[in-house]
Amino acid sequence: MTHTIQPNNPETTPAPDATDVPASAAAAARPAASTAVPAALKRRIPKYSDLAPLMQFKKPEFSKEARLKRASTIWELRDIAKRRTPQAPFDYTDGAAEAEITLRRAREAFLDIEFRPGILRNVSKIDLSTDILGKSSRLPVGIAPTGFTRMMQSEGEYAGSQAAEAAGIPYTLSTMGTASIEDVAAAAPNGRNWFQLYLWTDRDRSLELIERAANAGNDTLMVTVDTAVAGARLRDVRNGMTIPPALTIKTVLDASYRPAWWFNFLTHEPLTFASLSRYTGTVADLINSMFDPTLTFEDLDWLRETWKGKLVVKGIQTVEDARKVVDHGADGVVLSNHGGRQLDRAPIPFHLLPGVKEAFTKDNSDAAIMLDTGIMSGADIIAALALGADFTLIGRAYLYGLMAGGRAGVDRAIQILEKDMARTMALLGVSRISELTPEHVRLLNK
Repeated sequence: MTHTIQPNNPETTPAPDATDVPASAAAAARPAASTAVPAALKRRIPKYSDLAPLMQFKKPEFSKEARLKRASTIWELRDIAKRRTPQAPFDYTDGAAEAEITLRRAREAFLDIEFRPGILRNVSKIDLSTDILGKSSRLPVGIAPTGFTRMMQSEGEYAGSQAAEAAGIPYTLSTMGTASIEDVAAAAPNGRNWFQLYLWTDRDRSLELIERAANAGNDTLMVTVDTAVAGARLRDVRNGMTIPPALTIKTVLDASYRPAWWFNFLTHEPLTFASLSRYTGTVADLINSMFDPTLTFEDLDWLRETWKGKLVVKGIQTVEDARKVVDHGADGVVLSNHGGRQLDRAPIPFHLLPGVKEAFTKDNSDAAIMLDTGIMSGADIIAALALGADFTLIGRAYLYGLMAGGRAGVDRAIQILEKDMARTMALLGVSRISELTPEHVRLLNK
């Protein structure tokens, strides 16, 4: 039998007249307030058996592993890196051009969004794998090319390439990296290694690098095109940044607080470069000697004819240029303003992303869209993928890990990002990268 409860009908149930019920009678009808104290709330002297489970004092740990494990965000790795690295190399990594407006805006762009989660989806298993440039990557993020990496921490490119190999993601060696193409390939023989190229006016030297990259098994060439001249990186100017770091009075005093960095720097092989012999001079002089201000799309055509693998153009900052480099044979683009290190107030890649995606869709282009600059969490990566990126690259985020703890620090940076990504996807209600759409992200103040 089904029982139903009928609510009182205010139209048929007469309301009592307040004047008909004496106040004393109404008060008497209410139950008396209890003054009894529940047994669980009575005061007592705690027993040792009650306290023992709470008194689990943890033994202090000061090892590198414990230090890295305590870091749960990339920002916390940055804090460790700053304590352990001399000011000049730390600022070279951490800084940007001029007033550093571009870098600040790039990071704020990822903050100035709203996620739009779906509910009641099965997210018991999260798959972060994706395909990029014809091959699978276990995570939708790779390591971007960074210069002078062994100056940040002595393990440098070797730590980065081996961590990427272990994580199943691509690693990109910079022309200005401090390990050779061949040595990186030997250090991570089973990794997916890419090579980043600055085209020089001396085409023979560029051709030599291209051939070396191909012979070492690199399947992708990433040419950087946003460096007609060096940006005004004022932190480096103030620090008197040189290659190798000069032992001035300032650096010696700075080193006294960071003896491990100097011990590693002085007891390992001196800095060498992927593309040139040892160099002594300022960073700006080296950069200006390598960058070619005369590059045009004809040079990109030459490169497309010369390189037989995948070709990616890095430094795209307008929709028009993204379409044009694809017309000239690029297999992919990296929306990038060089981490804010070239032109201050440059376009923000994250803001540029929807327009490039729309243009490529209209063109029926299958060119890959990659993005860097400003990424400091796995949630940033997921937001970029939702808005149309096929892949992302991290530079500073992995370098903070490197400076914080060498190879183990890079591993930790990747672990942090992976955990962030998996959690963000689960909370959005998606279990695979392919399920992310622009509907999952709303750009605020747009």
